[in-house]
Amino acid sequence: MFGLGQLPPGYDKAVHGPYDPAVFYGKKDLPLSQVKVYQLPAWLARRQFYNPIAWGRACSRAYWRWNHKYCLPKHCGLTPFFQMAAGFSALFYMMNYASISSHKNQKYHW
Repeated sequence: MFGLGQLPPGYDKAVHGPYDPAVFYGKKDLPLSQVKVYQLPAWLARRQFYNPIAWGRACSRAYWRWNHKYCLPKHCGLTPFFQMAAGFSALFYMMNYASISSHKNQKYHW
């Protein structure tokens, strides 16, 4: 259902080797930096902004790239914990902004 638990359709074990969740196995496309101005509408049409499954797969790839870079190395240190703390701080600040914004110091001009 919805492609959950299935390998991507472009993945072939004989060609790609062991499956890596951080890799996009679809057809390669031009990077945005190489797209000409007249090609931009067609390039944007090929993106799947409207597909929630594509959004989920993109978020999963981003998570696994972050995980491979910061959490899974042998000597990763405290970097993932600091990044998560900064992310949660920003998230909770945005969630509580309505109640925080009423406590601003205001400067009155008489």
